[in-house]
Amino acid sequence: MRHVIALDVGGTGMKAALVGADGTLLHEARRATGRERGAEAVVGTILDFAAELHALGQERYGEPATAAGVAVPGIIDAAHGIAVYAANLGWRDVPLRALLSERLGGLPVALGHDVRTGGLAEGRIGAGHGADRFLFVPLGTGIAGAIGIGSTIEPGAHGYAGEIGHIVVRPGGVDCACGQRGCLERYASASAVSQAWADASGDPEADAADCAKAVESGDPAAVAVWQTAVDALADGLVTALTLLDPRTLIIGGGLAEAGETLFTPLRAAVEERVTFQKLPAIVPAALGDTAGCLGAGLLAWDLLATGTPEPPTARTTDGGTDSSTPSDTQSETHSDTDHPTAPTDRPTDSEVSA
Repeated sequence: MRHVIALDVGGTGMKAALVGADGTLLHEARRATGRERGAEAVVGTILDFAAELHALGQERYGEPATAAGVAVPGIIDAAHGIAVYAANLGWRDVPLRALLSERLGGLPVALGHDVRTGGLAEGRIGAGHGADRFLFVPLGTGIAGAIGIGSTIEPGAHGYAGEIGHIVVRPGGVDCACGQRGCLERYASASAVSQAWADASGDPEADAADCAKAVESGDPAAVAVWQTAVDALADGLVTALTLLDPRTLIIGGGLAEAGETLFTPLRAAVEERVTFQKLPAIVPAALGDTAGCLGAGLLAWDLLATGTPEPPTARTTDGGTDSSTPSDTQSETHSDTDHPTAPTDRPTDSEVSA
């Protein structure tokens, strides 16, 4: 049976799968990323994991995988297959496509950004299926975005399109790691709601899920915290739909797990704010934490359909390359980061949790 290898690398865990030509997850596995062991060890774990899946596919289906796709956080140069920078993984300038291809015996490998890859899956086979224009917004530790046009994700001229979490919704507000003040993710991310509810409830262990439960029980303090986040999110989304005019807004990430506790007031808040804009459908993401793996599989199948680029030649030093600065990088958000300042022209590496 023809299949590809798919890997979704996060800050604390990796999800992997063998994916059939029809998008079926034939086999799924998970493993700790082990970032506390350092960048080189993380890369080694990725390569080992991929090699195990390659061997499993050969044994189980009688033929090797035909390609591989890998989704990673941080800043990437997809065209050259380089993982440029990821604060939560501690790496920079890792020629990941070349390393994986070599480890897998020359297999063609596609490298993608985690949020855009998840958005690709949601658009093609998830909540955005059939929508010609959509915006995928995961709400986790940070807030990210993927702009869907047809069956593709728009990266922007420099790979930075979709950074909705850094739309300023409260001018002069809370400091953000990106250098601005009042960014959307400082008010409406799962981490922002967790902090606000911990402060309001007096319980330092309280999180966004606890806040949602308290909202459902009618706690007025929780309702106030929740509505503050919903209002900020609605402001950011209306700005986005004014610019992009999506047919569907897909909301995912940890905060979306609250279901209608989030979606009912959010739809109302967005509707209150639109004037001339067309109101899009606002729907929950459908694929959950499998979106990244499914999207990585789609990248691999797309690679086979469009032709395979040669893996870049990269001389590695200290776990990285001495290649020149890539001209087309992608940066977005993924899980488990403390929003450090990145020493690149992209000031932050904010990330969402699955």
